[in-house]
Amino acid sequence: MEHVHRLDETLIEFHRILKPNGNLIIAVPNHTSYDAKIYREDWAAYDVPRHLYHFNPLTIEPLLNDAGFELTRMKPMWFDSVYVSLLSEKNRGNSGLVAWLRAGLIGTLSNLSAVFDTKKCSSVIYVFKKRI
Repeated sequence: MEHVHRLDETLIEFHRILKPNGNLIIAVPNHTSYDAKIYREDWAAYDVPRHLYHFNPLTIEPLLNDAGFELTRMKPMWFDSVYVSLLSEKNRGNSGLVAWLRAGLIGTLSNLSAVFDTKKCSSVIYVFKKRI
């Protein structure tokens, strides 16, 4: 969704083509995660200019509600925090063992911050059900 140019139109089309009670599954980075706060402008999941939008649990749910969907489940993408942290280290000009160690540490800390609240995970899978 972060790559879609006509987001509102796309959500309307998803709603139109889904069967009644169909599920829409969306996986997006969470710009309010621990690793995003650490890396700031170097956070790889900002991925400008390819990422046109940035989502978090507080913004994606109302957007999809307005398009006729209801959030039914959220699942954390645990491995994404380390992967995004490694790419973020590259954005900072770091490489080799130091980058791997820093990315592992920051990714792990990011996951620990989200253990009891998946809304804090680096990337989240959202399952929305089509409202009739």
